[in-house]
Amino acid sequence: MDNLTRVAKVTYKRWKNPDEGGDAAFAGLSDDEVQGTDSEICTVASSSMDSGDRPNSAKSNNTTTEGTFTVDDALEAIGFGVFQWKISLITGLAWVADAMEMMILSILGPELHCDWSLPSYQVALITSVVFIGMGFGSPVWGNVSDKYGRKVGLTVCMCWTLYYGILSAFAPIYGWLLVLRGFVGFGIGGAPQSVTLYTEFLPVKARGICIVLIGAFWAIGAVFEVLLALWVMPTLGWRWLLGLSALPMAVFVCFCFWLPESPRFDVLAGRREKAMATLVRIAKDNGKAMPQGTLTIYKQTNRGQLKDLFSPQYWKTTLLLWFLWFANAFSYYGIVLLTTELFQAGDLCAETQGAKIEPRCSLECKYLSSDDYKDLLWTTLAEFPGLLVILLAIDYMGRKKSMALCFFMFSLCILPLFACIGRIALTIFIFICRAFISGGYQVVFVYTPEVYPTETRALAMGTSSAIARIGALITPFVAQVLLRRSVYVTLGVYCACGLVAGIASLLLPIETLGRGLQESSLAQEVEHPASAPPSQSYGTTQSTEQR
Repeated sequence: MDNLTRVAKVTYKRWKNPDEGGDAAFAGLSDDEVQGTDSEICTVASSSMDSGDRPNSAKSNNTTTEGTFTVDDALEAIGFGVFQWKISLITGLAWVADAMEMMILSILGPELHCDWSLPSYQVALITSVVFIGMGFGSPVWGNVSDKYGRKVGLTVCMCWTLYYGILSAFAPIYGWLLVLRGFVGFGIGGAPQSVTLYTEFLPVKARGICIVLIGAFWAIGAVFEVLLALWVMPTLGWRWLLGLSALPMAVFVCFCFWLPESPRFDVLAGRREKAMATLVRIAKDNGKAMPQGTLTIYKQTNRGQLKDLFSPQYWKTTLLLWFLWFANAFSYYGIVLLTTELFQAGDLCAETQGAKIEPRCSLECKYLSSDDYKDLLWTTLAEFPGLLVILLAIDYMGRKKSMALCFFMFSLCILPLFACIGRIALTIFIFICRAFISGGYQVVFVYTPEVYPTETRALAMGTSSAIARIGALITPFVAQVLLRRSVYVTLGVYCACGLVAGIASLLLPIETLGRGLQESSLAQEVEHPASAPPSQSYGTTQSTEQR
């Protein structure tokens, strides 16, 4: 009982799900939980939070707390405007840089295979070492972002990547190139934190579409890398390509001082003045008025803990999401690498009839031709139709069904590759495969920051990205090594992966369409203990507050 007198109070507004014709539920809670009117505000207690400058009185029994507002209230009142367009461009630059560093892997391999007479396993290792670095870097940057701020984590990781990206262009031997590209991977593992930062500035209605649209920067980066390679590789070579590919990162580093810290993070860190200053800045840029009253603050010191991802309400979501991130990366980078491998193979009919691509001597090599780059460009342009499909589906079908659709269509379009098809047909089906798997990648980037609270959001993105890198680490040995053993087995692996991932998408326990971002899971645990039905737990919250 003594502890109840020292707990902090967190204000949660009720929200209305537009798909349920007026029924309302708590933001961040499932549909079967307690419902009420739109205007109700419930103040809940959590002993793991420190109170900070809050009104001394709190009313029970569904009364409205006057004179206070949350970050969600402010962002909804301010809406989407000039500020969000600015931050879209800045965080989009980080996405462009990430895409270029990833796209270069499918171009660098064939070039070094010829220049340095590398066997196929060493070519695959150049790709894999980047993903090994990303696998280690992603959770580190996620933890940094949860503890020290989203802006800090994103800025430092981009500076790190820029430094080692430029150094790798001067690598004298194969061993040095592996080390430096591994450091590049470690840095680029923090790029997903740009989505974490961006998400926390968006109002609910704009969030799904905006996060998908920022994925257009990835597509722009991938296309730009192919065009850059088409211009640079025939004359200047791969070293210039590595150096010039770091340009978007350099531009981001120059403009990152403009980026504000997330007000959600500042509120959770107990920095009300900084959060208010950021919200006032957003309101001024958007030409809107701030809500009247005092910003509600709830300080929490235990942020970014891995065990929170496996709490009773999140463990199933975490495990399924980790597999979906793995499947997305495995399939996406697999189809990217398969593109150049199958184009270089020449006559696909002869290869599929023989069910394998004969391994070549390390001294035998084939540089990517102008036609190869053009076909690679066409398949890279598939990123844009994939974004269009998701834009149409994500706010109508929901996040779960959109992911499932993308995985199932990816598997379906892999099937024609088992047959004897010509180069044009091959390009078309790879185009469609890449469109859907890139769309699925964008949906998981929307879903992950939506489903987790602010206290673990960056860590969830970081660990999920790390799991994805395991898939990306494995896929070169399938797309570049196993392919030379058997085309059928290789294609079968990717087809099966898509089918299983589609089923896993439908098994996710939470649909986040129309759901507000949670600030902390602790308040939800107090409101809805696992052992009590929703109606009973709501009554318990009220009686606790009265005590």
